[in-house]
Amino acid sequence: MSRRLVLPATDRVLSRQTGWVRGHWEALADHLLDSLDPYFSPGSALIELPGRPSRSGTASDALEGFARSFMLAAFRIAGVRGEGCEALIERYARGVANGANPDHPESWLRLTPRSQQMVEAAAIAVALHESREWIWDRLDTRAQEHVAEWLGGFIGSTTHDNNWRLFQVVSEQFLASVGAPYSQDDIDGGLDRIEDWYVGDGWYSDGDGQNFDNYIGWAMHLYPALWTRMAAATPGAAYDDRLKVYRERLALFLEDAVHLVGNDGAPVYQGRSLTYRMAAAAPYWMGAIMDSTPLSPGQTRRLCSGIARHFVQHGVPDERGLLTLGWYDTFLPTTQQYSGPGSPYWASKGFVGLLLPPEHPVWSAPEESIPLDDEDQIRAMPAPGWIVHNSRHDQLVRLINHGADHAPLAEPEGVEPAVDSHYDRLAYSNHAGPELADNAPRIDNLTALVDGAGHTSTRGRIRRLGMGSRTASSWHKAWLGSEGPWAIETTSLVDGNWEIRCSLVEGPVGSLVRSGGYAVAANSLPEATAGEGWASARTAEGLQSSVVGLYGYTSAGVHRGLGVNAFGPHSATPYLTAAHDGEPLVLVHAVLLTRDELAPQALAEGIDVRVDGREITITLPGGRTETLSLGNR
Repeated sequence: MSRRLVLPATDRVLSRQTGWVRGHWEALADHLLDSLDPYFSPGSALIELPGRPSRSGTASDALEGFARSFMLAAFRIAGVRGEGCEALIERYARGVANGANPDHPESWLRLTPRSQQMVEAAAIAVALHESREWIWDRLDTRAQEHVAEWLGGFIGSTTHDNNWRLFQVVSEQFLASVGAPYSQDDIDGGLDRIEDWYVGDGWYSDGDGQNFDNYIGWAMHLYPALWTRMAAATPGAAYDDRLKVYRERLALFLEDAVHLVGNDGAPVYQGRSLTYRMAAAAPYWMGAIMDSTPLSPGQTRRLCSGIARHFVQHGVPDERGLLTLGWYDTFLPTTQQYSGPGSPYWASKGFVGLLLPPEHPVWSAPEESIPLDDEDQIRAMPAPGWIVHNSRHDQLVRLINHGADHAPLAEPEGVEPAVDSHYDRLAYSNHAGPELADNAPRIDNLTALVDGAGHTSTRGRIRRLGMGSRTASSWHKAWLGSEGPWAIETTSLVDGNWEIRCSLVEGPVGSLVRSGGYAVAANSLPEATAGEGWASARTAEGLQSSVVGLYGYTSAGVHRGLGVNAFGPHSATPYLTAAHDGEPLVLVHAVLLTRDELAPQALAEGIDVRVDGREITITLPGGRTETLSLGNR
């Protein structure tokens, strides 16, 4: 069934950048919720959506569809104090009563250790808390007891040791707030555990290691903030000290996070669970809700509305009104094995701003510019090991990655480590994504060894070497099958739209070193050109990716992909190569992602490179000189 999204007229008086006001958010929320009607079970406790099932099975997937959409419904209901939401209230109240009832045909799966239903239980707990006056309070005593018994499966149980610890925290805090059995040790233990993962500047790692991605905003900051709201509703709960810490950290995080979204609203494509899409707006809204943000109310709405509008403009939700498994269109390589048809409805987190009433300044104040609206931005983020360099005129965010790998702390001995293309690249962007095919060569945004059979080394655990305001360095072990490891060290230097990569590459005699730029993708075949020491790919929409050899490279080319990129079925990646003679090899190349129409042959004019052993002196356009040293591991 086709369901057309109908939005209010744009309001360029209140929202001069996006045209979106609260009415747009309410209309989008209503459209998403109404479009679920055909997929509700008779008792309203499950939502069985079309699409590839997750590894947890269809029963879990149906619970997921209910739980995640319930969060959206709860934010919608609470923000208008239930007015005009009678049908929504009745449906989800009935669903909760039936799902929690162990004797009902639609009863939810019980909570078992590390089970997917723990994730969904936390969504239900959050939704019940935020809509307490309209749903929890209208449940009869027996239904409330059933809910408490079901959520009680968390008590004394075990979750995965990452953001899942917070699912236990919020679920048991809700139990405490309604006078049901709970474990204070579980709550304190989960909140204490995330302290081990705090790395400074407002950043957490999502578990042990270097796990930096959207989960920092939409989980590691979101759930502690929601917990404080539950604790405030719990008689006798002690939360003031933690509240102060969480507010300070959230404000620090947002100073960085504001630079991870383009001025057209496109978020950076990096990390797992990207199919949650608009959930990227969650931490910015929470900053306003918690009164802990460096952004003004008008900046907050401008940023969040930009994100939602961007996805709507790119066909989200689809013609059925559904959120599908993908980025814009359905694209399964964006997802993980735990992703099911209901998973994308964690986009509901991005609507948490609806909790703020219509008269709140975040809705009533005029939109204000975010930094990228006014000028190009370069920002070093030492905690995650990133530098972002963003350009105002072409709406591009470029994230240089020397710190986030999502790799286990203990690497396997003697074998190539498993890697994830959503983490292992040297750079990511908001308009270009990595190639995502298990059987295709990894070329984009990597410097790698290639053997005679075409096998390519990977970038697993990233070992940081240092960071400045415009430079970042790291190295990693490179394997060719069971041979290795060799070391590949890379220093990135950012100058305006350019990134210059300087590498010291160990490797076997006869192997090839290949360095790729960004993969660009579109609905039509990108134009590909290459010459002596340079290569370039450009989409029909004008997005251009280029690489230029500055030292040590001998050839160049463009690799084409089909059906392996979230940004379009046809993709192309420019690359450079150099033969390896068995001695550590110094290589320097420039990487560019732009919408400017530039002649590739002239891309590096004005950049001069001098190499003396492992010391590299780079003279940039305008005369500024940088000297970089390799071999520092």
